[in-house]
Amino acid sequence: EDWAEVGIIKDAGDDPDVTHGALVLAKVSIGEAGQGLRFIAGSGVGTITKPGLPLPVAEPAINPVPRLMIDQAISDVLEGEEPDFDITISIRDGEALALKTWNGRLGIVGGLSVLGTTGIVRPFSCSSWIASIHRGIDVAVATGREHVIAATGSTSEDVARGIYGLSEEDCLDMGDFAGGVLKYLRKHPIAKLTIAGGIGKMTKLAQGAIDLHSGRSQVDFDALAKMADCADVMNANTALEAYTMCGTPLAAKIAAQAQETALDVLKGAPIVVETIVIDRSGNIIARADFR
Repeated sequence: EDWAEVGIIKDAGDDPDVTHGALVLAKVSIGEAGQGLRFIAGSGVGTITKPGLPLPVAEPAINPVPRLMIDQAISDVLEGEEPDFDITISIRDGEALALKTWNGRLGIVGGLSVLGTTGIVRPFSCSSWIASIHRGIDVAVATGREHVIAATGSTSEDVARGIYGLSEEDCLDMGDFAGGVLKYLRKHPIAKLTIAGGIGKMTKLAQGAIDLHSGRSQVDFDALAKMADCADVMNANTALEAYTMCGTPLAAKIAAQAQETALDVLKGAPIVVETIVIDRSGNIIARADFR
């Protein structure tokens, strides 16, 4: 008599989302008079434990836009009456699914976040990844971190972490989105930034690309040949092959030029940057020190 609950299977379309196929449950219970809407983290939904996110510590990780959408939906039904309800959101197996996300780094414990900016899934949207990068920077700033690592993948992240002994919470899973990291840091600076990646993606950064995805940027081998002062590089199929032809001097130039691109994007923000270039085995083949 005093509650109702409904579940729906999430269809993420073509979006690379770990919650595709998850059962999401919403339970609405009658609350106390005058309380308004109260959001509760049910099983599989996380709780915020660190500052820097759009909601305060101890709140359920149900973002402001989903909350607003729920509020609006209830208001439409009530037609002006006060919405005194408890809203419990649960996600089946959410705690296990959360282990595949960045929630641990962001200080969200016990399950997944209920994210959202528009309520519409756009196929292969990059916005959720970039938004997660931004939230990672927000948390790093709010918790007073002075050094973060932005890596293109897990191997390069592990290499950089090994140098400094930093934790996962000091890392931004940059992936292909160098621009997403650098443009946001420009407005929300952290004192030291280490950018680490494989030679292919770092070469594209060195050549001025800030979206490093293979479908949106390519290595310019003519330009690489000029950088290496070696015409044979024009016949290379990959940046790694070019490196095997030219060795450490080419890798060093790539590291230095990637650092230059990053500093250009930061536009004088109070951040010092280093770059680390690795091979496929995780060996450091070049490094440009902080400047």
